[in-house]
Amino acid sequence: MNHIKNLAAIDIGTNSFHLVIAKVSDRGIVKILGKEKEVVRLGKSSTDMKYLSPDAMERAVAALKRFKIICDSLNARIRAVATSAVREALNRDEFIYMVLEKTGIQIEVVSGFEEARLIYLGVLQSLDVFDRRIMLIDIGGGSTEILIGETGQTQYSNSFKLGAVRLTEKFFSGGKFDSGNIEEARRYSRLIMNPVIRQIKEEKYDCVIGTSGTITNIGSIILAEQTSADTADFNFNNFKYSSEELYKTVGRILKCESVSQLKKIEGLDSERADIITAGAIVLEQLFREIDIKTITLASYALREGIILDTIDKEHNALEAADLRNVRYRSIVNLAKQCRYDEEHVKKVLQFAENIFNSLKDSFELDEKDREFLEASCILHDIGHSISQSQHHRHSYYLIKNSELLGYNNEEIEMIANISRYHRKSHPKQKHADYYKLPALNKRKVRMLAGILRIADGLDRGHNSVIEKIEISLTDSVYRIKTKTRAGADPTLEIWGADMRKGLFEEAFGYSVVIE
Repeated sequence: MNHIKNLAAIDIGTNSFHLVIAKVSDRGIVKILGKEKEVVRLGKSSTDMKYLSPDAMERAVAALKRFKIICDSLNARIRAVATSAVREALNRDEFIYMVLEKTGIQIEVVSGFEEARLIYLGVLQSLDVFDRRIMLIDIGGGSTEILIGETGQTQYSNSFKLGAVRLTEKFFSGGKFDSGNIEEARRYSRLIMNPVIRQIKEEKYDCVIGTSGTITNIGSIILAEQTSADTADFNFNNFKYSSEELYKTVGRILKCESVSQLKKIEGLDSERADIITAGAIVLEQLFREIDIKTITLASYALREGIILDTIDKEHNALEAADLRNVRYRSIVNLAKQCRYDEEHVKKVLQFAENIFNSLKDSFELDEKDREFLEASCILHDIGHSISQSQHHRHSYYLIKNSELLGYNNEEIEMIANISRYHRKSHPKQKHADYYKLPALNKRKVRMLAGILRIADGLDRGHNSVIEKIEISLTDSVYRIKTKTRAGADPTLEIWGADMRKGLFEEAFGYSVVIE
């Protein structure tokens, strides 16, 4: 069995400090125990980040002291990594010693190339892109990292001194934004990124992945314009936006002439209002110069990469970790955390797969629907970890509020709804979480939950009484013939499936006969 311990990663960035604490095995992250973020503005100065100011260093130490208390409370070993602001500062040794003396935290300063590699390791744990050739973009406070990677290996990596804080200090330090300094900032951005752009123009890649504050905040603004949902709690992992959506949003940002106007933009983190204009300009110019059509967001970045790299140094985690199937691993990890009945799940999966295969062509069900059904089969009973009573509703809550890596919010909502309707009442318009789904998704929930209800009923006693099923269809009858384990009585299972077949009959228009 893998040895389990707690590790903490601290990302000492130019704008913000991030802490993540994870329960880990020698194969990677098992569970995120906690996250914290503090806006420190370590790189805020008038010297192009050549020196860390005394005030900034004091803010940094205060934040790290608070992080240390949290880490100690969870008995987590700390690895702290500093990026652009510290690596460029002429007084960085003074800062590193000050932090060590006052907090006991040893800071490790990494190059821009190593920073990009660590971010890539983080992304590989949150998106199913291990076997894809990706371009990774991370816009930080002081620098921007670009990497092209495939199967965990870096094919190209570079870093340039252009970030949201640095560009703000150079062009918008007075808090005023007009067409003149905006155009100057655009020209300057193109000048700084030009050498890197020329190098990657001819590179081939399958998709573009974006991480960190600027890119995610622009996604939040785009989402807020599309929906009335609270973007503060939205899971942006695997969220996508197009170049058209980006340019429209950047246009809205650049029309604002002051920080107070920027703060009125729905979806924008108010703590980033003074630097979002600069960050938006950097991203806009990257989209135009590279001709990016769509970007996909990753919720894991540098800090999660630090954790995987730390484990790798001790256990060769990159060889052991299953980075090829992030989505499946996150589903199984949640099921294990909730102490699921693995044998029951295997049976439900078997029956659900049989039923799905018999219907997929006639009802235009695709491989994504199959994946939703499989995930729901694995997770449908996890609500038992809270209470047996109303456990289907608890399952919905746990799925909706857990970190299912590789899935976006819409996909998580689908899995949660299918699981929620594996028993009790059918989906109804008065159910708020079901009502807000798009019409096509509502239809799919009804069909897939209908399949799950019968599959679950066929192992009602959790004893694998029914070994396999055979399916035959006529115009109006869907007949399931059960093959029972020798000497076993399937009465409970037949009854369980019969009791739950109503939603299936409504969704597919068949009369179900189980024998």
